[in-house]
Amino acid sequence: MKHQLTVLVCALALTACADHAARDRLGVEDATLLQSGFGATQDEAAGAVNSQWISTYAPAASSSAALAFLQTRLDKLPGDKNGYFHAKAQCWINAAQQARQANDHWGFVEEAIGQAAMITMSLENGTPLSAANPALRTVSTVRPDLWKIVNAIKSDSAVAQCPQAQPPLACAEVELMQAGHDAWRRGFSNAEKRLPEVQGNLRQSAETALQCEQALKTPTLAPAPARVPASVPAADSPRKVTLKTDSLFQFNGGDDAAMLPAGKRQLNDVAIRLKKIPAMRQLKITGYADRLGDKSYNLGLSTQRAHTVERYLRARGVRLPMAAQGRGSANPLVDCRQTQRDQLMRCLAPNRRVEIELVAAGS
Repeated sequence: MKHQLTVLVCALALTACADHAARDRLGVEDATLLQSGFGATQDEAAGAVNSQWISTYAPAASSSAALAFLQTRLDKLPGDKNGYFHAKAQCWINAAQQARQANDHWGFVEEAIGQAAMITMSLENGTPLSAANPALRTVSTVRPDLWKIVNAIKSDSAVAQCPQAQPPLACAEVELMQAGHDAWRRGFSNAEKRLPEVQGNLRQSAETALQCEQALKTPTLAPAPARVPASVPAADSPRKVTLKTDSLFQFNGGDDAAMLPAGKRQLNDVAIRLKKIPAMRQLKITGYADRLGDKSYNLGLSTQRAHTVERYLRARGVRLPMAAQGRGSANPLVDCRQTQRDQLMRCLAPNRRVEIELVAAGS
């Protein structure tokens, strides 16, 4: 009788008793998942279905047909099939299929279909996409340390310049979200079983990016080799330089007076190298801010910083036509979920940046 009661208490707690150690290893911080025993809830705050969720995902009522339709559309897309977003859409489709086959009726199938559909439609229409991962109703955050690794890899310029490093990164993100769904269902041991594949994909992405970097062996903005005709830029010359604004400007500053000595040294080096590269039609200088604060203020600050970089390069003898613009908090490189502001600001640092893109003549 005592054994039977123990089983019942564990069932009513919405978690297996043996899963407590696994839950702790996952680094779960969601208060609803830390509840156990009588009183553990599955209300709307814990992710129960609400009217907004129903209106968003009800069209995916027939998940089998929706998945087949999405797969056909994704396969028909022109261009690179191994890009970050194409791979991410495919991994969301795979995650939905896997959950469906496991008879998961907790809503993750519909949410995964929704993510795959959003990416696929954006790729079809050529609309901009954010690499940030969404907050889903049926997903809790697990292994914050792995999310930090995800964001570190994603923000590394070597990954941006190495397309083959991007698919394993995209799939690792989806797999980590799927582990978060297992945890949300209080299947902590199942969540742990997904982690080796997540870690393997992250390792593959980082190692592939390093191999790309070694293969190029070209300093940022290095001049084209002498054997290449002057009218044609080197095929492997990097086309984009990303500068962290935290090292370029004082906090909340964007004009010439706010430039830091380290930032001036970076731009001096960029100017020297730019003057040695032939056959460039234009420089595109784009400033970005993080998501904190007022949107209009961030847009203005990012624009000011882009124009300051433009003026600085012109003053250092760069004669190429330049177009400077600010994009505010658009196109984030990392997605951060810290609750303490100082930790959040540190995590969001890669999003505060100025990108200098080289547009080759004839392109």
